[in-house]
Amino acid sequence: MSFAEYEAVLELRRYTLHPGRRDELIELFEREFVDPQEAAGAHLFGLFRVPSSPDEFLWLRGFRSMTARKQALEAFYFGPVWKEHREAANATMIDSDNVLLLRPVLRGLVSPPPGSELYLSLSAPPSDAFAVFETEPSANNFPQLPVREDGPFSVSFSRTGPGTFVEPTSRSLLR
Repeated sequence: MSFAEYEAVLELRRYTLHPGRRDELIELFEREFVDPQEAAGAHLFGLFRVPSSPDEFLWLRGFRSMTARKQALEAFYFGPVWKEHREAANATMIDSDNVLLLRPVLRGLVSPPPGSELYLSLSAPPSDAFAVFETEPSANNFPQLPVREDGPFSVSFSRTGPGTFVEPTSRSLLR
């Protein structure tokens, strides 16, 4: 199995948090939620702080297909780990519904080019983008987690701007 298979369907999740609670959520998330989601069939490519927005947590997870997405989300969100920790996680959040459901235009999350900085662009991709995604046209097959429907959207990752500088957390694979 290659993690490249998980670039078929992606969620870019942007959470607005209560002031000063980002590190609390990241610590809980990395300790309790990464491994169980991966065991359920999701792949967490990136977990990020947004230095320009101290109360935002941004993360990216991928799936092999829309069907695999539904199965993985059901396994995790109806399972014991989420039930045990959801109240603590939700207590840190003001909004968790800023979610884009995406498909690849240019795959590259698995083997990004070397560099020390990472930028996320939500507009036309820069010429040096190593991964580019667009709105997935399929209907959201896990309505318990809303996704934005006001697109279309384009999302890309590059080593230079323009875009928003994102800082990987300790468990982020995308660095």
